[in-house]
Amino acid sequence: MTRRLVEKPAQMYSSTLGGTFKPKYPFNPLQDDNADVEKKVTITVIKTGLLIPGDGEPIKDAALVMADKLIAWIGPQSSIPSEYTDSPHRSHAVPYLMPGLWECHAHFMFGSPSDAGNKDPYVGFITDHPSESGARLTRGCWMALQRGYTSMRDVAGLGCEISKVIEEGTIVGPNVYSSGSCLSQTAGHGDVFSMPAGDVLLNLGVSQIRPGHFGTSTSMLVDGVDECRRAARLQIRRGAKFIKVLASGGVMSVSDNPMYAQFSPKELEVIVEEATRMGRVVAAHVHGKPGIMAAVEAGVTTVEHVSFADQECIDLMKKKGTVYVATRAVMDMLLGTGGEGIPKHVWEKAKLCAENHLVAYQMAIKQGIPIALGTDTAPGFNMAVEIEAAVKAGMSNLEALKAATANGPLSIGLQAPKSGQLKVGYEADVIGLLENPVEDVRVLQKAANIGWVWKGGKIFKGPGVGPWGESSWLDESW
Repeated sequence: MTRRLVEKPAQMYSSTLGGTFKPKYPFNPLQDDNADVEKKVTITVIKTGLLIPGDGEPIKDAALVMADKLIAWIGPQSSIPSEYTDSPHRSHAVPYLMPGLWECHAHFMFGSPSDAGNKDPYVGFITDHPSESGARLTRGCWMALQRGYTSMRDVAGLGCEISKVIEEGTIVGPNVYSSGSCLSQTAGHGDVFSMPAGDVLLNLGVSQIRPGHFGTSTSMLVDGVDECRRAARLQIRRGAKFIKVLASGGVMSVSDNPMYAQFSPKELEVIVEEATRMGRVVAAHVHGKPGIMAAVEAGVTTVEHVSFADQECIDLMKKKGTVYVATRAVMDMLLGTGGEGIPKHVWEKAKLCAENHLVAYQMAIKQGIPIALGTDTAPGFNMAVEIEAAVKAGMSNLEALKAATANGPLSIGLQAPKSGQLKVGYEADVIGLLENPVEDVRVLQKAANIGWVWKGGKIFKGPGVGPWGESSWLDESW
C-alpha cells in the first residue's frame, strides 16, 4: 500500500452564499490559477557514509535514489546510474542514513496538562473537547516528524481523523495508522469508574450510537458478542487500520486489576473474526497471564505490554507468530517517579507491573519473538528512549534499530505499506543522521542529531527546509 497526497479543490464556506461550494481550481496559492503544470518525476540522490537498511548489515559509502515517493535504487556511490545523475535531480550528502522510525504504541489524545482529571485521567475520555486535542496533536505530529518518526500506530485516540488532515496536506505529521476507539468491556480498562455508569455508557457505550454521533471517543464500551461485532465494524467505518481490544485490566484505570482477563473467549474471537474479514488485525492490551493466553489463543496479531508473561505465554506467542509490542520506557518512567504525583492505586499497580515486565521482555528477546517498539505516549514525546530500553533489555543495537523500523509494519498486517526498510520499491521514508546509531542508539534521542527527514520522498527537515516541509502551503504574499 502506497500513500499519496491527493490535490483537489478545497470545499469553501461562504456566509454570503449561505453554504459551501467547491471552486473549479485546486486551493493552492503557490500555483498560478491557469498554470498547465506538466507532471515530472522528482529525483533525489542521497550519498552517505553508512547506510543502515533496517534489516541487515550496514553498507559503507552507499547511495540511495528516490523517484517521487519510492526508493528507486541503492548501491555504491561509484555506481549511481546515469539516468538519475544526468537528469535534473536533488543531491544530498549525509553521514548516516536509515529508515524513518516507527512508533507502534502511541495515543492520539492530548488532554489539558493542567487538568488533574479528578484523580482519574480517564474522565478526559468524556470531557476533553476533540478540537482542543486536535490542536495539541497538530504540534505533537510535527514534533514527531522532526524527531525522525515517519510512521505512528495510534492504539486508541483521534488518529483516524488526524491521519486524514495529514494526508490532505493541511497539517504536517507522520503516516498515521489508527485503531480509532479501543474496545473495552463495562468495568474494564477503558471504563471511567469515577463517573456514574449511566453517564459513561451514554457517552461511550456502543449501544448509544445515535443521530449526530460520530463514535469518535477514545474508548468504546461493548458487552456481548453482538456489541463486539458492531463495535469492530464501527471503527473500521471510521477509518481504523486495525482494532484495539483491552483484554486485561490496566495500570492507569481506577478499579480494575491488571492480573485479570477481560472479555470472554467468544467475545475476543468475534472481534478477531470481524477484523480479519475486513483485512485488519487486532492488537490486545494485556498484562496478566490469563489475558495474554486468551488473546493469543483468539488470534490477535500483537500483544501490548505483556507484563506477566511466563514461558507458557512465550511458547504460545512463538507458535502463533504473535508480535510483542514492548512499552518498556514508560514502565521505567513510572518507577522513576517514586510514586510522586501519581494516585496511590496507580502507583501500586505500576510497581507490580514494572517489576515483572522486564523479566517477560527479556524472555521474549531471548526466545526470538518478533518485537516492535512503542512508548505508550502521545505524539511529540522523545520516543527514541524506547530504543535504548530495548538495548538495556538485551537487544543488540542493530536488533533494536530493526525493532524500531523494519518490524513496525508487522503491527498492522495487510494495511501496512512497504516501509521500515531501505529497499528498492519501498516507500521513501528516510532519515539522515549526524551521529552513528549503530554505535550508540541514544543519538536518536537528540533531535539535533536528526538532520534530515524525508517522508514519501518529500523532505520535511534539512538545511534550508521550512517548518512545514520543502514548500509552504501559504502564499508568501499573504
